[in-house]
Amino acid sequence: MKTIKILGTGCPKCKQTIALVKNVVEKNNIEAEVVKVEDIQQIIAYNILSTPAIVVDEVVKIKGKLPSESEILNAIL
Repeated sequence: MKTIKILGTGCPKCKQTIALVKNVVEKNNIEAEVVKVEDIQQIIAYNILSTPAIVVDEVVKIKGKLPSESEILNAIL
């Protein structure tokens, strides 16, 4: 099972990203745990300066923008 982390402090784009990721995971029957990371120290540990960011199995895939569903799916697969 994949672990997908959404890094962000709670801004509107971060909240939209969480909803999009959950939707893509559900729609495509992907076995994944979606985790929200809001702690700034944990976010900095990934060398992220602009959020939202998506980390799949500890690899940063998308950062600093609201991704499309197809971008999320490509990052997960």
